Amino acid sequence: MTKPLLDYDAEAREYDATRGGTPRAEAAAGAVLGLLPPGTRTLLDLGCGTGIVTARLNRPGLRVLGADASYGMAAWAAGRGVPVVLASGTRLPVRTGALDAVGAVWLLHLLRAPGLVEAVIAEVARVLRPGGVFVTTVDKDAAHDVGSDIDAVLAQHLTPHPADAAAKVTAYAAAVGLRPYAEAAFTGHGQGRTPRRAATALLAGRYASRITGQGSTAKALAAQLEALPDPDHPRPPPTYRLQAFTRGTLSPAGD
Repeated sequence: MTKPLLDYDAEAREYDATRGGTPRAEAAAGAVLGLLPPGTRTLLDLGCGTGIVTARLNRPGLRVLGADASYGMAAWAAGRGVPVVLASGTRLPVRTGALDAVGAVWLLHLLRAPGLVEAVIAEVARVLRPGGVFVTTVDKDAAHDVGSDIDAVLAQHLTPHPADAAAKVTAYAAAVGLRPYAEAAFTGHGQGRTPRRAATALLAGRYASRITGQGSTAKALAAQLEALPDPDHPRPPPTYRLQAFTRGTLSPAGD
């Protein structure tokens, strides 16, 4: 996989504290589990990060493995007791057709290199058995647009082509034999941004997947954010979307 937008080895220590911690992780894990069909026995959590979500993907009979391209993130996941492999999402150390399910929470929006999202989805399709499911967040960055004054400041600088746009992901999935099966939503607890935190995140490069202008533009935007009223008051939290796809033997959502 190509170089990530952030140095996730360095981010690992602070990642959970800056991303909503346990409440957000529990909401994500519950939503993923709700989309897994009965009888799912194996799940690969792709881009598992620190394992804070992976460790909560618990239900009887389900065996979960994490995979991440960052050594620092994988080390934190292992410290949580998550069985984890260091691996690229485009070359998974898994046999063809070996898995019941693959999850990718807060991953695809980061894959900005041309062709990378398609390659990851193709690899997911390879390792899924017939009837297996792929569960992924879509439109992740768009979920943070909650109609706040922060959004108004950033609106003209948002990337026009997010990597995880739902229509794109659905098209890429269809090209490798995966069709929509179901969807869900969950609250990003602890992710209601304050102007001051948004400014700090912008300068740290944490908006690199969604803001087109960096450098001097980022500094100017950060100054505008810090000048907003109530700079330490959280705005509403995002609501994230999960889309589930199947290799073809499950009924799609709404059937």
